[in-house]
Amino acid sequence: MSTFQIHYFASATSYTGKQTERLPAPLPLDQLFPLLEARYPGITAAVLRSCGVSVREEYVDVDGEDARTVVIGTGDEVAVIPPVSSG
Repeated sequence: MSTFQIHYFASATSYTGKQTERLPAPLPLDQLFPLLEARYPGITAAVLRSCGVSVREEYVDVDGEDARTVVIGTGDEVAVIPPVSSG
């Protein structure tokens, strides 16, 4: 089975109970959040709506043009990055 690796940080790690996992590839970007919501009910509202997402080490817009054009491929790395504050 072809997969990609997804990395979770901060609140995303707390919500999923994982720092990383493998998911099936290829996956259109616009299907990432629905897939995660099916695996972790409530994660969209609790975590994902305020997170940044990177694919192949580049930030993507999950609500914009990228959602319709980016496909997460075999071997890709995806990161779910909650907002970071500094003080």
